[in-house]
Amino acid sequence: MAFLHKLSKASSLAGASLIRRLSNVPDNTVYGGPKPQTPNQRVTLNQLRQKYKKGEPITMVTAYDYPSAVHLDTAGIDICLVGDSASMVVHGHDTTLPITLYEMLVHCRAVARGAKRPLLVGDLPFGTYETSTSQAVDTAVRILKEGGMDAIKLEGGSPSRITAAKAIVEAGIAVIGHVGLTPQAISVLGGFRPQGKNVASAVKVVETAMALQEAGCFSVVLECVPAPVAAAATSALQIPTIGIGAGPFCSGQVLVYHDLLGMLQHPHHAKVTPKFCKQFARVGDVINKALLEYKEEVTNGSFPGPSHTPYKMNPKDVNGFSKELQRLGLDDAASAANEAAVEPEKMNMVNTGSN
Repeated sequence: MAFLHKLSKASSLAGASLIRRLSNVPDNTVYGGPKPQTPNQRVTLNQLRQKYKKGEPITMVTAYDYPSAVHLDTAGIDICLVGDSASMVVHGHDTTLPITLYEMLVHCRAVARGAKRPLLVGDLPFGTYETSTSQAVDTAVRILKEGGMDAIKLEGGSPSRITAAKAIVEAGIAVIGHVGLTPQAISVLGGFRPQGKNVASAVKVVETAMALQEAGCFSVVLECVPAPVAAAATSALQIPTIGIGAGPFCSGQVLVYHDLLGMLQHPHHAKVTPKFCKQFARVGDVINKALLEYKEEVTNGSFPGPSHTPYKMNPKDVNGFSKELQRLGLDDAASAANEAAVEPEKMNMVNTGSN
């Protein structure tokens, strides 16, 4: 029995070693190591319906990558939308049209790895759902299966879009509709223009939202419409409305992560940042300041200093290393190694001199 116990213990240690080598968890001798987290329950459609019935505002943020998704998780945001606006915000295009399904799936997967609590919604990009209901359902399935999303969002309220939304819902996939300013339709809208500013346009917004509800959408985004139009649509519907540039009378609000943080101060981003966006921070200024300080410290040799040079060799190994370098005819390298070991605070000066 003792032999079997030892054998079992040895096997367990070997297995643990194998798992450690194969693990993608950062080694805490190099990185700080993973921090334990208490995962919160994923937000569900039922929970959103309960918030809506109670009159509690729903929070949505559009994000595109793992770090931003983690921030949304920490903040307790209800819905994370992986928007095709990544085309403009992340890829630098002037419109949402160029982004591909492949690129959207990359963003979706990154967000899904970071956001464990919010309901995850992926946009159907332009050109991936307009041809037929079959194409629309196939694209929606990929957003869930390959992108790790919980639901999809599609734009517009034409009969073909209503039919597509209905087909996707019937395929068992939750759908958010999107009316008002629909950026994928800028070709027919004549640019990024607010909608619902006259009687006919306002009525169309409400009727389209109601048609999307009838098709089975669980929520509708209202973008860039006057507050009275958003209020009317919210009153007429029995599903939540999520406003963006639509005033305070919606069931919830959505903004883009980079916009609300004031992350980008570049002229191109200023050109595509909407007027309705409130900057809750000036993160871009903080980033620029930090990068300038980093550049300055690297240039003047103060970074990295001793406190950021944590990996050491014991004196015996330093001596052996130096002898090996000398044996190889690298006397200057041996001297540099010895000096760095004895006086680490001067290491930057040594490195600068050797270059």
